[in-house]
Amino acid sequence: MKVSVVIPVFNEVNYISQILTIVKKSFPLDKEIIVVDDFSTDGTREFLLQNPHLYSKLVCHDRNMGKGRALRTGFENVTGDVIIIQDADLEYDPIEYPLLLQPILSGKADIVFGSRFLTTNPRRVLYFWHYVANKVLTLLTNIVTDLNLSDMETCYKVFRKEVLNGMELCEDRFGFEPEFTCKIARRNWRIYEVGISYSGRTYEEGKKIGFKDAVRALYCIFKYGVLRL
Repeated sequence: MKVSVVIPVFNEVNYISQILTIVKKSFPLDKEIIVVDDFSTDGTREFLLQNPHLYSKLVCHDRNMGKGRALRTGFENVTGDVIIIQDADLEYDPIEYPLLLQPILSGKADIVFGSRFLTTNPRRVLYFWHYVANKVLTLLTNIVTDLNLSDMETCYKVFRKEVLNGMELCEDRFGFEPEFTCKIARRNWRIYEVGISYSGRTYEEGKKIGFKDAVRALYCIFKYGVLRL
């Protein structure tokens, strides 16, 4: 089985070398690393172009288009049987890939969500209102999908490539999370959650998601969960 790790990147020059090095060493299975640079302007793209040994394929956007669009670009280029979504910062630890892959490799699951809350692993303590927003968005998504997820907004979504068959993804930014969740809920995929550690960042350290993204997520829950577009 071949695993494709898709990494959307935007202005992560301080972290990109370390995250790619960790991903390369993460597990012994056959894997490819697909990096999508979303028009970085801080030296990230230059670093990537100068270090092709750190990844399998690099795709560069000619303008900033958002995480969701970068993921779609990455999905268009994967050749593996299983896809792992990995952020380019160090909030999520690639060392936990074997844990995330286990339900799929054992034949129990088609999709695995890495939950930051369903765990006893270390989790950095940060913003209370981010926690509340995450819980509200997860609850609303569960209501419209009849799932019982604990962390819909998690970066770590691992799934068989065929999950994407016939699925039209539209969201360009962080609305990808509720859109993807609502659309997989319409099918009979076997969905598991696995507890993961989490080393969140402050805005001073480069965190990008904000209030507008939470508002958009609400809209996406209504659009893709209630209207089922």
